[in-house]
Amino acid sequence: DLENLFLGMGYEVAEGPEVETDHYNFELMNLPKGHPARDMQDTFYIDENTLMRTHTSPVQAHVMLDKIANGGAQPIKVICPGKTYRRDDDDATHSHQFAQCEGLVVDKNITMADLKGTLELFVKKMFGEKREIRLRPSYFPFTEPSVEVDISCGNCGGKGCSMCKGTGWIEILGAGMVNPHVLEMCGYDPKEWQGFAFGIGLERVAMLKYDIDNIRDFYND
Repeated sequence: DLENLFLGMGYEVAEGPEVETDHYNFELMNLPKGHPARDMQDTFYIDENTLMRTHTSPVQAHVMLDKIANGGAQPIKVICPGKTYRRDDDDATHSHQFAQCEGLVVDKNITMADLKGTLELFVKKMFGEKREIRLRPSYFPFTEPSVEVDISCGNCGGKGCSMCKGTGWIEILGAGMVNPHVLEMCGYDPKEWQGFAFGIGLERVAMLKYDIDNIRDFYND
């Protein structure tokens, strides 16, 4: 459903390796060795420089560098769905293996308004026309500015209930404008090109859409 939605919006689907290098998974995402944010993504290392990818963000780096190698900087509009891995304790809302879908748009004159409009359309198509979004300032090394994205609670219509812990909102994904340093490392001149990116947890979307309260239901018999 997610792929069909974004394909209808003119996106292409890009894929990358699940066994990734530190360079693509972290360093090109503005997470150099020793960066404290690496601790947020407890990683399965195979050796010092090889790991199971902790997010699908490295696919964005592959796509940008491939564009540079094959004709130079050019517009990008892709989603990157796939499996990701983290050393996490499995419980009702966490899994050591989960699915993610990153989105990346790079072009000239891209703004935060383009990101917000894209996410509003995604939420209304996926959850219904009455759902609204809220952007809250956050921090991710690979985007600047960064936001956490909430959707209005479908159970109470935003009035506040036990499902949304009385706030009327439920957190759903992270997003932001691509950090100029990330663009530069991947061959794009940040003075000429801008972009936005978002990361969607597929199980998170399915749990909210289909009222599933335990992530383990996706893979337990």
